Amino acid sequence: MVTSIIIQELQKISEQTEKPEYKDFMQHAVSAIHESLKLSRKAAPIVESLRQSFIGQGRLGLRTQIKYAYHGYLASQRFSKSNLQDQARLADIRYPAEWYPATRQMQRTIHLHVGPTNSGKTYHALKRLEEAQFGVYAGPLRLLAHEVYMRLNARGRPCNLVTGDERQLAEGDDVTMSSCTVEMVPVNTSFDVAVIDEIQMIGHEERGWAWTQAVLALKAKELHLCGEERAVPLIKELAAAMGDDLQIHHYQRLSPLKTMSTSLKSDLGNLRKGDCVVAFSKVQIHSLKRELEIKTKKPVAVVYGSLPPEVRARQAELFNDPNNNYDILVASDAIGMGLNLSIKRIIFARTTKFNGHTAVPVEISQIKQIAGRAGRYRTAAQAAAPDTAVDDLSGAEAKDSSASPNVSSAKTLGLVTTLNRGELSVIRNAMESQADPIMTAGIVPPVDVIVRFAAYFPPSTPFSYILFRLYDTSILHPRFHLCTPRDRLKIADIIEPIRKLTISDRVNFCASPANVSDEGLHPILRAFAECVANRSGGGILDIKALNLGLLDVQVTVGSRDYLQKLERLHKALILYLWLSYRFAGVFSTQAMAFYMKKIVEEKIQQALSKVSTNIRTTARTPIRRVVQQESEPKFLNPEDTDDEPLEDTQSSGPSRERHHIVLGSGTVKRETRRKPGTGLDVAIADLIPDRLPMSGGAAP
Repeated sequence: MVTSIIIQELQKISEQTEKPEYKDFMQHAVSAIHESLKLSRKAAPIVESLRQSFIGQGRLGLRTQIKYAYHGYLASQRFSKSNLQDQARLADIRYPAEWYPATRQMQRTIHLHVGPTNSGKTYHALKRLEEAQFGVYAGPLRLLAHEVYMRLNARGRPCNLVTGDERQLAEGDDVTMSSCTVEMVPVNTSFDVAVIDEIQMIGHEERGWAWTQAVLALKAKELHLCGEERAVPLIKELAAAMGDDLQIHHYQRLSPLKTMSTSLKSDLGNLRKGDCVVAFSKVQIHSLKRELEIKTKKPVAVVYGSLPPEVRARQAELFNDPNNNYDILVASDAIGMGLNLSIKRIIFARTTKFNGHTAVPVEISQIKQIAGRAGRYRTAAQAAAPDTAVDDLSGAEAKDSSASPNVSSAKTLGLVTTLNRGELSVIRNAMESQADPIMTAGIVPPVDVIVRFAAYFPPSTPFSYILFRLYDTSILHPRFHLCTPRDRLKIADIIEPIRKLTISDRVNFCASPANVSDEGLHPILRAFAECVANRSGGGILDIKALNLGLLDVQVTVGSRDYLQKLERLHKALILYLWLSYRFAGVFSTQAMAFYMKKIVEEKIQQALSKVSTNIRTTARTPIRRVVQQESEPKFLNPEDTDDEPLEDTQSSGPSRERHHIVLGSGTVKRETRRKPGTGLDVAIADLIPDRLPMSGGAAP
């Protein structure tokens, strides 16, 4: 059934294209599929590859896979045997530790601090950082990096803040500390102490490469890694392979955490002050917010990933303040790290989330991390710096004499339950289970490898195919996995029409924090690429694709559509600032962009207090119906999911189930070499007569 649909789609695509050689290729591809149906599926990887692409991404996935097959066919005809051997050598990335020879000459001591949320592990690592002469902190979020930056400067240790889109440099010549997001860690600088937070994200399918790079590359005498227990086996292997000493420090939770015996029975009236309801999309979050405000006649705080970090921190402050009416918080998994919240009880609205393609169960590790936000050993109000809203980096996790001895376990007891009765058993089982250990560390091919690999292809070859081919032919050690190139391939395709960009330019754009799931950002991304290609026109007022008119709109009656436009503009400004540090001569109005960013954040904060959801929810609408309706994928689009790949991504396992870009036959060889180009491209080429014209050029 699926195969027949694929053939129909291929024929439609063939009819729509105007390029003769591509049309001819498509027609022969259909014939090849018909021929392959006579074989077993094992003998015809082309069928399975196209099936997976179509099932995962529909017509778009099929188009992408066929485009790669087309260019693979052309490449297989162009390259000599020696060319293919050279490419294979470049794609051999089995030993990433060797990429950092200066670090390998050091004898480092790795301190691995592991324990559950609210156990003091990060606190103890930071205490050691404060004692060092030269040190660096690397965290997963700008919020965390900013908190360490503030903490160190407040304690008389001048510190720089370095994130992808912001630099705050301390004054004076005695600055010996830096606080960074993990992607920005300085690998060529020597330190006495380095702290890498949330080390379990080394196994993340998209961002894991940044943690792997930091662990392998940081030139620090002491390397302190903080995270979950399940990272221990992998870190042991890495430390042994690098010849570093390893000391493991185990921590226990400082306040009790308990799963309740009953749910809220789908009744929002059972909520009380200090509760946090966890949902997994903006639609559901705003639905719950409106329902609760109707029922309680009080404002409700919200936190989700696509909100700016500054707005999330402000919402956390409103919820933490005992002297206002923000009694309840509705949040996504963005609360899993980065915010110090005075939550007494976590209530899961659902135990599944939409991953962009289908509804999948929330992972055990993610349930535990979110549930762990309930019941703090010391809350922000009790800590030494009561105005902070940021997570375990303050004394909030310190098990020392400064912690309040009068905080009883009853006051700090964290409770976990569900909104609906049927899902409580899922949470209970997750809380009693151990998450699977992390088996592999994420890596990506180095920039110089990408540039050298691209040199083998004609200028007309789409950069996304070059990346695809490099990933498809990569050879890995079993200890590592390739981070998915999903977003990089999409960015490459979006800016492909901009012809004047160099390979280095395209590499930079593909590494940018562009949210490609929001199609409204695509024209902005192309406009930025045009500025780089022309090496001019990057003044922020000159870029027409930016919807700067939103800054003149007065926030009166809020709407979800208006809020989404503000969030999109904020992401565009973040991208502008990120690019301004890489193309300073092009994007020259950085100060104005920072000013506009601040205005947008203020408007988002105002809009949140007035926004209404597109789903009409009244006091008479059962909340179970709202939750069930929202969970159906057919009601969702990418803007409705709280999917922020560059921040607040909590899944830390190397699962590939949510991504459907098929790399060749669907696998990447580990340890054993294989013949280059034996994926989908050759599979199709072998079934097509050798008579297509070799004019080259990009497929439509």
